[in-house]
Amino acid sequence: MEIDYLKYVEINPVKWDKCINASFNGIIYAYSWYLNIVCDEWEALVLDDYKAVMPLTSKKKFGVNYLLQPLFTQQLGVFSTEKLTADLVEAFLKKIPRKFWLVEMNLNIFNKLKPVQGLKYEYYPTHQLDLINHYELIFKSYSTNTQRNLKNAKNNKITIMNSVTINEFILFVRTHLKNKLTFFTEHEFTTLRILCAVLLRYKAGEIYGAYTQENELCAVSLFVYAHNRSIYLMGASSQAGFESKAMFLLIDYFIQKNSEHNSTLDFEGSRIEGIARFYKGFGAREIKYPVIKKNKFPLIINLARKLRF
Repeated sequence: MEIDYLKYVEINPVKWDKCINASFNGIIYAYSWYLNIVCDEWEALVLDDYKAVMPLTSKKKFGVNYLLQPLFTQQLGVFSTEKLTADLVEAFLKKIPRKFWLVEMNLNIFNKLKPVQGLKYEYYPTHQLDLINHYELIFKSYSTNTQRNLKNAKNNKITIMNSVTINEFILFVRTHLKNKLTFFTEHEFTTLRILCAVLLRYKAGEIYGAYTQENELCAVSLFVYAHNRSIYLMGASSQAGFESKAMFLLIDYFIQKNSEHNSTLDFEGSRIEGIARFYKGFGAREIKYPVIKKNKFPLIINLARKLRF
């Protein structure tokens, strides 16, 4: 078994995407084209001519190499076309080059862990809902609060369409999430715009919008698709959308449209109690994925890092 460390120019994108496509735990975030959008010149660990792979979303600043989870990618880690054991995951983690002084990376729900010296682990939640059942059965698993809010949205004459343009979506997110996305610069919005364009062009994503009785856009959601999984990548509501419970109807519309398919809706989860409760209200179950962390900086540099990275 040979795990090679490859720089960006050494990665074969055709073999890479073939591996992700054949992996039992493949996910849209791990395709080379997706990584190219969210992380400039990422690197990789590759097993035996792409039998298994692990993207390394590397950055360099002030001469320091580090690995951080890119925006718009909840889970990465090790992806394998064959049986994936804790021993294999351990072997990949041990191959992470020592040049990375800081590591904060999300693995995926299928990556089982064994202790690796120098790495700390935490587990974060995601929330998933199986869509294979017919809608009426899924609806019965909704919480009483969710069912009540759906009724309110319908009484408020909210309608749902999936014809929202990219420009409308970006403008809406920029306007109504500006207080929550304080870390978003123009670079992040440009990345989101490019990602939307590619996803919609290749029919790997859709943008849904909720409209008031006056035909005013009041909520939006971006969903992406791959490997029998739909991912709720981003959503936003205006004050009118919040008051009319539009997002409840938007999510319910998506579930109804995609029910009776061998698919899973992944809400991406949240450690914020109120958001997690919203996802669980649709009958989603909580699943944990591991997050690996390493920090070799002295304390004084760690304080400076919080201000700079």
